[in-house]
Amino acid sequence: MSDTQPTRPIKILIVEDEANLRLVLQKELERLGHQVQSAGEGEAALKMLEEAAVDVILTDINMPRMDGMQLLKRVRERANPPEVIMLTGFATVDTAVAAMKFGAYDYLSKPYRIGELDALVRQAAEKRKLRVENSRLKQQIARERGAPDIVAHSPAMREALRLVSRVAPSDASVLIAGESGTGKELIAQAVHRLSQRADASFVDLNCAAVQETLIESELFGYEAGAFSGAKNRKLGLFELADGGTIFLDEVTEMPAQLQSKLLRAIETRSFYRVGGVRKVQVDVRIVAATNRDLKRIIADESFRSDLLYRINGFQIDLPPLRARPEDIEPLTHHLLKSLAAEHIEITPEAMTRLQAYDFPGNVRQLRNCLERAVILANDNRITTAELPPEIARPEAVGYATYNAAYTGYANAGVSNGGAQTSAASSNTTGSSNADVAGVPPPLREVERQQILQALEQTNWHRGKTADMLGISPSTLYRRLRDYNLERRP
Repeated sequence: MSDTQPTRPIKILIVEDEANLRLVLQKELERLGHQVQSAGEGEAALKMLEEAAVDVILTDINMPRMDGMQLLKRVRERANPPEVIMLTGFATVDTAVAAMKFGAYDYLSKPYRIGELDALVRQAAEKRKLRVENSRLKQQIARERGAPDIVAHSPAMREALRLVSRVAPSDASVLIAGESGTGKELIAQAVHRLSQRADASFVDLNCAAVQETLIESELFGYEAGAFSGAKNRKLGLFELADGGTIFLDEVTEMPAQLQSKLLRAIETRSFYRVGGVRKVQVDVRIVAATNRDLKRIIADESFRSDLLYRINGFQIDLPPLRARPEDIEPLTHHLLKSLAAEHIEITPEAMTRLQAYDFPGNVRQLRNCLERAVILANDNRITTAELPPEIARPEAVGYATYNAAYTGYANAGVSNGGAQTSAASSNTTGSSNADVAGVPPPLREVERQQILQALEQTNWHRGKTADMLGISPSTLYRRLRDYNLERRP
């Protein structure tokens, strides 16, 4: 932080059962520029910690019901706890020293000067600040190491990254549009890492992968007793992302009844936990993504237009892989480095096949293809024999039809595939498949068989199947219902 930036006031919680002393301490510390709250006993202090972040706790040791030692132990059990300074009389100095063994920052004997207390508070707050920054730095490094770099050789992807660099430093909401598997989450992470919030949390939620009844509690949390089984308060993703970024993947799949609540939370930067009566204030940047056509979303009224405009403060469009074939070769070499422990060679013939394929599942499908090839490769060498049949032998009967089917459902935004199937079938009529001997199977049957084959390869694991096919979980679930594949035969 530069010297020209204002420092954030230290947030202090005073826990003191003597009302007059508590009031004096609060007034004096506020006069020194601190943000101060106070509680008369330990249980009240713990409740206040649930509702607001605190840097330093000043607590008396001798208090009724819950003394300072018990409070210290409860505070130290929390994730990312505040620093605790014990305030003690002469007779309890030994107890205060013992408290330091349990994690107290320091102690101060009564009577004490306010200047002495202020200096100790600032030292404790600085220690906590360094601890928090160190933890966030470790998380950021782990996140950056875990996420592959964005390979962008094509003009379209370079333009997308240019837009990322321009919008990231602002606080504008960002909507990333593109087909499944094009790397929308990586772009969202790049927006966060290049922003002023880079040292804070990046929290993500796939709106299509969570049951409709659970999304509200995932986003906003809930209070104890809000519903059956809610024994304790749970913080939602909005609170966990406070000061940072929340990424709402497949946001257009959000249930209609929750869209108005999300809009209100974004506009007011506040919300109520499920079952709560106290408003929670947050400072969160919204980055969202969708694989659906935005014009169609507005036309069919499946998603609130005012919410769409609110999250679409700045739009970044990601091109499909078939629109940037020049990225296939560098992407292939990049992915092979992450997939194989040793150097893997790929023959020119195999690379030519990859570059000639449309990849309806985009980069995700390319990765799955290469993962398969690495497993099958002999002598660390990938040839056309290790590539999937639809890539190695595209001239085979039914594979062009399969590509049309794959493209159709990989980006489907509708629950009934009938009309879409008819359109896709008409698009393939008169194609090169018409010249192939034999009649290809109906498009829906090709699609069903491909889904069934992927399910068998993943032992009917829905998440892995969606990844293998390069489609979203919600799209897969709709197709499973359409084709009566919800249960294993």
